[in-house]
Amino acid sequence: MSDRPELGVLSSRAAQIVSVARELLEEEGRDALTMRALAARLDIRAPSLYKHFPNKAAVESALIELGMAELGTELYRAIEEPEPVPALLRAYRAAALAGPHLYRLATRGPLDRASLAPGLEDWAGTPFFLVMGEPYTAQALFSTAHGMTILELDGRYPPGSDLDRTWAEAARAFELIRPGR
Repeated sequence: MSDRPELGVLSSRAAQIVSVARELLEEEGRDALTMRALAARLDIRAPSLYKHFPNKAAVESALIELGMAELGTELYRAIEEPEPVPALLRAYRAAALAGPHLYRLATRGPLDRASLAPGLEDWAGTPFFLVMGEPYTAQALFSTAHGMTILELDGRYPPGSDLDRTWAEAARAFELIRPGR
């Protein structure tokens, strides 16, 4: 596994804030993640949060950085399996389904790349390239995984769809074009 870029250094209190923010995010969604709600969960006054984070965007950036690092770790682990394309897609899907609100936070709208650890985004996406061996095919695989994930999270597949089979078919299609297979 490639070395993960160093994440932003958080004090123990800031790390606790991010942990509680993640709980709040996953339990109640992005709209519920406010500095006031976060402070209430921590049983502190909202202004105390600003000693650790200048604003809500900074908390969200810390969450995105953490989520991206965790996802990247799982993707690198997956591509070491004998059938890397299906393993990569399974790991991607599992991570998104385990933390759907964090997934949406990290993948919806523009990404403030400057707020992330340098190189983190590229590092987290590199498993797609390592498996496909070509950047545009790797982007196509990532785009497929992301699109399928959003459709699943939004409940947009027709009722009765066998999503495990749908994901397996996507993996099979990309496995057919993977070099060196």
